[in-house]
Amino acid sequence: MHSPLLSPARHTRTPSPALWAGAVCGALALVLLILVAVRWSPLTRLDRDIAEALHRRAVTEPGLVHLNRILTDWLWDPWTMRALIAVAVVVLWQRGARMLAAWVAVTTLVSSLLQQGIKAAVGRERPLWPDPVDSAHYAAFPSGHAMTAVVSCGLLMWLLQRSGCRPWIRRAALAAAGVSVLGVGLTRLYLGVHWPSDVVGGWLLGAALVALAAASYDRYASRPRVGTD
Repeated sequence: MHSPLLSPARHTRTPSPALWAGAVCGALALVLLILVAVRWSPLTRLDRDIAEALHRRAVTEPGLVHLNRILTDWLWDPWTMRALIAVAVVVLWQRGARMLAAWVAVTTLVSSLLQQGIKAAVGRERPLWPDPVDSAHYAAFPSGHAMTAVVSCGLLMWLLQRSGCRPWIRRAALAAAGVSVLGVGLTRLYLGVHWPSDVVGGWLLGAALVALAAASYDRYASRPRVGTD
């Protein structure tokens, strides 16, 4: 009897919802990237207004700043997220789902490379404050924290869905993933190290990558073939 993780998805002749979702998120991310690259003034003003309002509040609340730094540097740090993915990859490999394990690992690697490549290409400066409450380095767009959180949480939710685990487990995991994705974006904004469009761009790129990875794996797994991984 095959494990749900090893079972191929049902073949369909029409594009999957994941493929459509990935295409839409990717298109939106591309539009946002272009607007950021050309420094579209309405977006720039909106970014500045939101960032300044949050910074004015942050400098008056050192306790909340400290909490946000703990969350962003430890709980939702990109390396924490990658560690969770590494655990999932090891478990999949040990269970014999080696192609799925490789798919997850490669998707995570592509996410990091894509993120760094776009940062280098766009070269957007981070917010600069006379009284910063935190610091970050390298280019701003897209937010690495936001993108890594979406990719990691999205992949883990996809694996849980494929595993056929109990509904309450999936609901609890979905709630934790939602809090993590939204939370890490808010911490980056509150600490004044990103513009709002950096965070949105990271979310969109991460969602596009996960959706396309899931759709492409389902297409691969549905192909008639002899034997298993």
